Amino acid sequence: MNTFTLTTTTALLLLVLSRTTSSAAANPPAFFLAGDSTTAVQSSGGGGWGNGFLSFLVSPAWGENLGHNGATTVSFVDGGDWATVLGYVSDNRDEFDTYVTIQFGHNDQKPEKGISLEQFQTNLENLATEVKEAGATPLLVTSLTRRSFTSEHEVSDSLHDERLAAIAAAEATDTTYLDLNQASIDYVNAIGEGAAQVYNLVEDDRTHLNDWGSVVFGRMLADLLLEKVDGLESWIAPNETLSALIRDGMPA
Repeated sequence: MNTFTLTTTTALLLLVLSRTTSSAAANPPAFFLAGDSTTAVQSSGGGGWGNGFLSFLVSPAWGENLGHNGATTVSFVDGGDWATVLGYVSDNRDEFDTYVTIQFGHNDQKPEKGISLEQFQTNLENLATEVKEAGATPLLVTSLTRRSFTSEHEVSDSLHDERLAAIAAAEATDTTYLDLNQASIDYVNAIGEGAAQVYNLVEDDRTHLNDWGSVVFGRMLADLLLEKVDGLESWIAPNETLSALIRDGMPA
């Protein structure tokens, strides 16, 4: 065997070993969802996109929906939910690439909560920083739109300021953000008020999602995530039909 052949063979072997080692070192992801009732499990008091999103994960990737009905960035911490989220991170970060989605705003904006926009942004910054310090990747999610319309194809942009605060918090902490607020506004505007009410938890609930609504907006969140974060394609099952309907502004 001449020197050229030996060198080429050695290089190929090193390349194969490098790829094998890299593949073996890559852990599957685990997602822990922090938020209010528009993230939370479907129940009589709420329901969001969380379970729908988790339904697309490919095992051994997994997640836990820790959304809490009525939660704000203050009550989620004070009530112990945040400690639970960080506990999941601590327990799983060695075997999984851990991600924490953070979506608040629906309750923080209520005057009786006493949370200013400035404090809301600061709270989001603190949560994102704590996730990083815990060894996980934070994902700031702008609030799912409400489905209250001013005309057939114009939804009320009632969470505009909270969206901007979440984006500012992401930029201040160098955190990836997923603009679910704008994506969900664009989608429900496209399909119109009548079609948008199909996703209501109950007939007149224009905030929370039923099971199918969770799947639709969970798919939306999954597609936003895949656009922003590399390396997750093999862990999130595609649904080309649903993704196309959302992308094209057609009722799902």
